[in-house]
Amino acid sequence: MSVALRVLGLSFSALLACSGSQKGPAACAKDTDCLGGRVCNEHSRCAEPDPGSAALWADAGPDAGISLAPDAMAAVTGPGPHAMFGGDARNTGTLVGKAPLKAPKEVWRLDFEKPIVGSPTVGPDGTIYVTSHDHKLHAVSSLGSLLWSFESQDRMWSTPAVAEDGTVYTGSDDDHLYAIDGATGKEKWRYRVGACSEPLGFGPEGTRCDVDGGPTIGSDGTIYVGGDGLYAVWPNGKLRWKFATAEHVPTAPAIGPDGTIFIGCLDDAVYAVRPDGSKAWEFRTKRDIESSVAVGADGTVYFGGDDGGLYAVDAAGEQKWTVITRGPVRGSPAIGADGTIYVGSHDKRLYAVGQDGQVKWRFTAADKIHGSIGVAQNGVLLFGSQDDNVYAVADDGRLLWYLPRDGDVDPTPALALDGTLYVVGDDRSLRAYK
Repeated sequence: MSVALRVLGLSFSALLACSGSQKGPAACAKDTDCLGGRVCNEHSRCAEPDPGSAALWADAGPDAGISLAPDAMAAVTGPGPHAMFGGDARNTGTLVGKAPLKAPKEVWRLDFEKPIVGSPTVGPDGTIYVTSHDHKLHAVSSLGSLLWSFESQDRMWSTPAVAEDGTVYTGSDDDHLYAIDGATGKEKWRYRVGACSEPLGFGPEGTRCDVDGGPTIGSDGTIYVGGDGLYAVWPNGKLRWKFATAEHVPTAPAIGPDGTIFIGCLDDAVYAVRPDGSKAWEFRTKRDIESSVAVGADGTVYFGGDDGGLYAVDAAGEQKWTVITRGPVRGSPAIGADGTIYVGSHDKRLYAVGQDGQVKWRFTAADKIHGSIGVAQNGVLLFGSQDDNVYAVADDGRLLWYLPRDGDVDPTPALALDGTLYVVGDDRSLRAYK
């Protein structure tokens, strides 16, 4: 079936205009002036898109949601093994290695200038990628040496995602999704999310287009990320479609077994979006959703809310059950091998909940559990707390060990295949334990 194609974005000539250059007689002023799949080139003429033009900034604008044909994609590059937020596209919290059963020893430490809020990601070659409030994405070797740093224009909260070809995707509060060459740290392209009039700064308008959750990579290489809605971006940096929301999407998208994409939004709702960008359903709660969704093998959707609830919703959008905690639930739930759901709450407790909604056990820390839980290959649960500790808890609720830090630990720890544990937090450091 043929469809009209339009590539949305700022043309190269529009970028030049910002520096004072003038256009000649224009056959087009923007991409949407052109027919078919053509774009408005640097000579203000409609032409076939240049495959190398993906480095240009693209602005979703009010017409977003139009899909590009598959032949507009670059080579398909799917996700690396567990190399994204939540460990996989379903956000199950799966970690790649086995956790130590006794408290490990620190083997190296690398300090940065600002706090690290996004979880570290371990790439296929063992490189560790972390973002920081210093505006940068950092690549660190498994021996603790800084390989390179890439600087954006604002703070970074995002957990990097690494594709099979080594491309690193990350977001920034400068309203951009970036694709970075994992070997060199060089920018491949950037995509501007939304058209917020204040791309930098605080407040509702200043933060609505921030890219601070995810990204999540689909099996076909499509990158899904939130901002002023849900964006699906081809691996070459071109918009596939946009699903608009009323408020900011701060969460990492999750992809269900049937390809449905799920997001939590600050308009108090979780949305289910079909692979073509259309809405399947929405589920509304009483307060903001800042917890990323986790999807079970049967399509059940699990998420937390600022109202203190852990929700289970079936694939059709109908509520199955709710567990009420005594504080906001902002970390993404994790799903164990046996289907047990693990989630932390601001009430200082880690909850283990069966698929029937019955609480199996609770583990109490000394302060809020703000971040998500990681599930190691041997079933050990790893998480941080705002009591400045990293915890390892057995799947029956027993404390195995803890590691003191020098500040809040909100990001989920990462594990390498060899069992090395990587931890970041408000103390501005990346530390390796073995």
